[in-house]
Amino acid sequence: MASYYIGTCSFTDKGLDGTFYPKGIKPAERISFYAQHFNCVEIDSSYYSLPSERNSVLFAQRTPDDFVFHFKAFGLMTKHKVMLKSLGRALAIHLPPGYKAPYIEEPPRDMLEKAFNIFYSALNPLRIAGKLGLILFQFPPYFTKSKENKNYILQCQEWMKDSLLAIEFRHKSWVDNKEIEDTMRFLRDHNLVYVSVDEPQFASGLTIPPIARTTAKIAYVRFHGRNTKNWFKKGITVAERFDYLYSLGELKEWVSRIEGLAKDTDQVHIMFNNCMNTYPVQNARDMAGLLNALPGKKRVELIDQRSLDI
Repeated sequence: MASYYIGTCSFTDKGLDGTFYPKGIKPAERISFYAQHFNCVEIDSSYYSLPSERNSVLFAQRTPDDFVFHFKAFGLMTKHKVMLKSLGRALAIHLPPGYKAPYIEEPPRDMLEKAFNIFYSALNPLRIAGKLGLILFQFPPYFTKSKENKNYILQCQEWMKDSLLAIEFRHKSWVDNKEIEDTMRFLRDHNLVYVSVDEPQFASGLTIPPIARTTAKIAYVRFHGRNTKNWFKKGITVAERFDYLYSLGELKEWVSRIEGLAKDTDQVHIMFNNCMNTYPVQNARDMAGLLNALPGKKRVELIDQRSLDI
């Protein structure tokens, strides 16, 4: 039976201050406190800017030997628009002369290769410490299934060398009835981890359905919440988009699916991305309880947000 790793997508959300984290805790102490209660975390700040080797050293020093860090790939690496101010000097020098747009969407190849090199190297301290998990490649909704995009995924894998990649699709062409088996075979043949997701479902079928599949020795499940009202809303924060607290009944829908994944893998990583208030921490604990995977460490008592009239 697989080992369960359960945590949240980020450990620095403002909603955790004074609720999960003790009042007055220093930023440098957060990861150590977090690691007393969960055995993995997904670093999402690496999507907005390239990670640093210094932070990797500190992460390795401040967490237990069995703790695991997953990293979300930098937006430039997953074909997202990236603001120029997020590039940093090392990448900005590769901009075409006279480039005027506030963001870059199709970077020159030398810039892209440089981004991959910096990203990979920055994680070396965690890699050496045995604490580096998966690199999450969450592709945009316009990244449709095609031979060109399959080849791009394989190029990402080549540039990331010995890293294990988790692939999250956001366009249904990858998982519709005619294509899903081909997609799974492609991922399995190249040792790429399919990311199962729970997210809002619409009659139009615009989002990815809750398909629990595994294509490698590690299974990865991400819970984005089910906020149908805000999912496609413009001009709101990330926290508002993922503002959703799962009920125990909704989480129970996944228990048999996750147990099924556990039969075919060595590890199942379950990450909560519903980053509002204490929701991700609370639901991560809920899921750990449902799977009988609660860590034998001290607990911080949280107010159950489901009991509040808010």
